[in-house]
Amino acid sequence: MVKGEGAEQYSASSLLPKKTSQDGIKIAKRRDESGRLSVCSKLCYAIGGAPYQITGSALGFFLQIYLLDVAQLDTFYASIILFVGRAWDAVTDPTVGFLVSRSRWTRCGRMMPWILISTPFAVLTYFLIWYVPPVEQWKVLWYLIFYCLFQSLQTCFHVPYSALTMFISMDQKERDSATAYRMTAEVLGSVVGTAIQGQIVGGAITPCLPGDLEVLDNGNTTLLGSDVSISHISLDETKRAYLIASAVICVMYVLCAAVLFLGVREQEECGRLKTEPMSFFEGMRMVMGYGPYVKLVMGFLFTSLAFMLLEGNFALFISYTMGFRNDFQNILLVIMLSGTLSIPFWQWFLTRFGKKTAVYIGITWAVPFMILIVCIESSLIVAYVVSVAAGVSVAAAFLLPWSMLPDVVDDFKVKNPDSSGHEAIFYSFYVFFTKFASGISLGISTLSLDFAGYVTRSCSQPDAVNLTLKVLVSAAPVVLIFLGLLIFKTYPIDEERRQGNRKLLQAMRDSNQDSDTESTELGSVV
Repeated sequence: MVKGEGAEQYSASSLLPKKTSQDGIKIAKRRDESGRLSVCSKLCYAIGGAPYQITGSALGFFLQIYLLDVAQLDTFYASIILFVGRAWDAVTDPTVGFLVSRSRWTRCGRMMPWILISTPFAVLTYFLIWYVPPVEQWKVLWYLIFYCLFQSLQTCFHVPYSALTMFISMDQKERDSATAYRMTAEVLGSVVGTAIQGQIVGGAITPCLPGDLEVLDNGNTTLLGSDVSISHISLDETKRAYLIASAVICVMYVLCAAVLFLGVREQEECGRLKTEPMSFFEGMRMVMGYGPYVKLVMGFLFTSLAFMLLEGNFALFISYTMGFRNDFQNILLVIMLSGTLSIPFWQWFLTRFGKKTAVYIGITWAVPFMILIVCIESSLIVAYVVSVAAGVSVAAAFLLPWSMLPDVVDDFKVKNPDSSGHEAIFYSFYVFFTKFASGISLGISTLSLDFAGYVTRSCSQPDAVNLTLKVLVSAAPVVLIFLGLLIFKTYPIDEERRQGNRKLLQAMRDSNQDSDTESTELGSVV
């Protein structure tokens, strides 16, 4: 640049090519293309969520009854395995979330390497959960080790997958649409998991032992007059059926992970500010100090605990309290089918009436039916009707948390524009609390059955066990649902605030993209 009399003064901006209306259209098109997802991408993303629900439904509905009636563990040891496994799973979630948030960007993204590497090991440990070791004294340790290992490896899959929602598109509507696809696939995954496990195992139902129940001096209940040898062959067939079902689920796990990896492109957010990595405890303070997030998580914590109690004890309730031992797998399947068919309805409902309204209507829908099923005499027709109604609420409980978490993350970004890269921490702590609640529900419910006098493989149970099962599938879930809704009433992000955040974030991204574009053009000229 030359200085002197009559010399023209140039500024940096004058070196930039002048933007025409055509350039503006091209930039707008690029932004639209970067945010819009194809149906194929949404489907591949949704399929990636199926393994978590396929294995989760199989474990949630069948692991308790498997440990008690097939592996023939004492109820106390079964409760220890279920609680420690889920509690360990809960602890690993924020740890993995913290590690994911500090992961470097690779050619296939930041989340995908976690998903890809964890899959084969998760599949192996899942299969070994459903194997009964021949050495009796090693059973408890066997199930505890492989259950904890599987939960850890699945966390390495699910936490990055959950955070992937924020990286498949920068457009809020596209993320909501992808979440609806995902929830449909996940509920369908629950159907598939329940169907595979239920129908294969249902073909070789664990035989019960007839006999009279007698209460011993120490308060325990034992079975008199039964011949264990008559059902030994049938028990072996049941064990093989569980192994076959787990092998099929393992194959589906790998296929779904492959579809996700090959069909979804992880996007590095444009204009993302590079911040210094924070420590684990700094991340925890950041997340737990953000009011809207805490209220959302605590509200769904109670409602999730309600449905987990129902899920974990419904098979036993149907088998023993209602007396439909040969039909429980079909009733569970109806719940999942009803939930799958209800997902599109709830997606339309939350778009039309708002997410908070969908929470109130969707979660409370099952309450009258939970009360109904324990207040009338055993009826197979009523059991199926209740299953259909429960499935509708299960669909809402599946869809709404994952649809509302991105809103909280967006709200945090608006309030903290200089902070970025913390999506995995928000998602992992939510999963932490729900899984910890699941561990508490399984541990407490199994211990409650132990105190009530549950008898392994008996064709009938004491009255105290039947009463306990009624409380676990009806009274306790109803109370927890209302507590959750009371907390959720204080949740501050309504539709007006959500739409306002969407516009502010879009303006911030447009500003950052314009700055990046101008910097690139200036660099090319210089």
